[in-house]
Amino acid sequence: MEIQASRAAARVGPKGEAILLMDQDRRRWNQLLIQRGLTALTHAERLRAARGPYTLQAAIAACHARAREADQTEWTRIASLYDELATIMPTPIVELNRAVAHGMAFGPESGLAIVEPVASHPQLSGYPYLPAVRADLLFKLKRFGEAKVEFEKAAALTKNAAQKTLLLERAAACESA
Repeated sequence: MEIQASRAAARVGPKGEAILLMDQDRRRWNQLLIQRGLTALTHAERLRAARGPYTLQAAIAACHARAREADQTEWTRIASLYDELATIMPTPIVELNRAVAHGMAFGPESGLAIVEPVASHPQLSGYPYLPAVRADLLFKLKRFGEAKVEFEKAAALTKNAAQKTLLLERAAACESA
C-alpha cells in the first residue's frame, strides 16, 4: 500500500488532469513511502516461500518503484509476476492487468491476445478500464478507428472527470494519427 501511495502526488497534474503512469514525474514519488514499502515486501518474502496475492501485487508495485525512469521498468518481470498472480487469483481484472504487462513486455498483440478472451466476462461489463486497455493496445497497433471507439466507450463508462477528459483526448488523437 505504501508503494502505491507513494505515487499519489504525481498522478494528477497542476490543473487536476490525470497523468498516466508512464508519464508521471517520478521525482514526485514519495521516496520514504517507497523505502518503507520495499522493506515490508522484503520482510513478507522472507516469511514464507510461496508468495500470496498481496506479496505478488507488492512485488509488481516494487518493479515500478525501482525504475527511476519509465523506460527502465522491468516489464518482463512484471508480466511474469502477473502470470504467477493469475495462477492463484484467476480473476478477469488480474487478466486485464496481465494483458497490460504482456503488451508492454512483448508487444500489443500479446496483450490483446490476453484481453480478448475475458472481454465478455460479466465482471468487466461496465468496467471502464477494459475498453481503455483495449484502446491503448489497438492504438499501439495503429488500428486507430477501433482504438477511437474504445477510448470513447471508456470515457462514457468512467465517473472520474479527469479520466474522462484524458480518454477523450486520446480518442481525438486517433483522428490525427
